[in-house]
Amino acid sequence: MVHDTNDYLDIREGVRALCAQFPDAYHRKIDAERAYPEAFVEALTREGWMSALIPEEYGGSGLGLTEASVIMEEINRAGGNSGACHGQMYNMNTLVHHGSDEQKRLYLPRIASGELRLQSMGVTEPTTGSDTTKLKTTAVRRGDRYVINGQKVWISRVQHSDLMILLARTTPLAEVRKKSEGLSIFLVDVAEAMRSGMTVRPIANMVNHETNELFFDNLEIPVENLIGEEGQGFKYILTGLNAERALIAAECIGDGYWFTDRATAYARDRRVFDRPIGQNQGVQFPIAEAFIEVRAADLMRYRACALFDAGQPCGAEANMAKYLAAKASWEAANACLQTYGGFGFACEYDIERKFRETRLYQVAPISTNLILSYVAEHVLGLPRSF
Repeated sequence: MVHDTNDYLDIREGVRALCAQFPDAYHRKIDAERAYPEAFVEALTREGWMSALIPEEYGGSGLGLTEASVIMEEINRAGGNSGACHGQMYNMNTLVHHGSDEQKRLYLPRIASGELRLQSMGVTEPTTGSDTTKLKTTAVRRGDRYVINGQKVWISRVQHSDLMILLARTTPLAEVRKKSEGLSIFLVDVAEAMRSGMTVRPIANMVNHETNELFFDNLEIPVENLIGEEGQGFKYILTGLNAERALIAAECIGDGYWFTDRATAYARDRRVFDRPIGQNQGVQFPIAEAFIEVRAADLMRYRACALFDAGQPCGAEANMAKYLAAKASWEAANACLQTYGGFGFACEYDIERKFRETRLYQVAPISTNLILSYVAEHVLGLPRSF
């Protein structure tokens, strides 16, 4: 099925109506102050958009990843930045798909109501990066507690989240049959952890994206906070990571449309040498090419989400969607900035802000080179390159 931006119109219109209450000036001010868009995230939560993936029996909407991706797309297309809140979407899948009935009864209704936020995921480490199976953070069981020691980096939204998904090694790498075994997932109470063994150090960066380095020094968490079976965490985390890549793709698509919309409008209205600059092929061709690439990426996003929602393997499609969408949004950003010329560098037009924000997705949550390696090995059957 061919999708376009008129699909899921009820969701789109609802999100657009909310986003209209937070115009460019709001996001510009938040960016300038390096602040968190608290009012915006609260509004999204209050109107139920942040609980889209939570089953109805727990107070959510019971929607699929496809619908969640449309929500993220529309936030970015409206000029916002889903990076402030998208963690709750993809982290939710880990809890919904692998949490116990007791964990879901305890947490999901409170997340759906906005009482709790599940915005953060602790996986990446400074010495291992994307080589997740070699992470060094350990969780050792002692009676009815796990004791956590180690370090994480680039852990976003910790300071605006009540709960965090944490991946740690419960069996030493040398003692497992496969390197993907022996990793476990825990649900961490952030406020409690910050009082009893977790130190948070903010990392200043080029975009207004609250991210941190974490240090764990004998942090104790209850055994009942283990999600699923001990040692199976890597398999579980992949559920969240595939969802994350599909959602990031949707955000990039939203950015891509935002850039092409702005570039098109400006090229139509801006007159130089007694004619609209958009009449010149040198201006219109890059915008048209960027739009084509965004539309193509859009289709792969829907394919990845459809497979995820059907419970089918979607690793290749989620990775390819993220690759295509990040590339397309970056091309659209460049076309838009070039169309605006010097005015594109002025903060009041918001181009430079969105330009910085969308550049992140060439690097995170997985770099384009690692996606190419994944496709080469797992789709094309070429020898593993690392």
